[in-house]
Amino acid sequence: MLFRHRNKEVVKQESDQRLLNLIYETKASWDHAKETEQAVYEANASTELHYRTRLQEQKYLYLYRIARKFKVHGKMNRGVVDR
Repeated sequence: MLFRHRNKEVVKQESDQRLLNLIYETKASWDHAKETEQAVYEANASTELHYRTRLQEQKYLYLYRIARKFKVHGKMNRGVVDR
């Protein structure tokens, strides 16, 4: 058989798990960026770090919204408010 037809539920579960893994990685990256920003007090580096932290935050919130749209459930942080 050249093409294998996979169960739609299996495909959905795999894509949901990939999305959740990406969300978890992005959240960890955002948390790390926040910690780094708080640790650095230099004026020039602080501005750049602030923008990097905001970028990580926006990535996380974007992925979070996608997960909500597709009703993907996992160990999501309830402390994050959907904007």
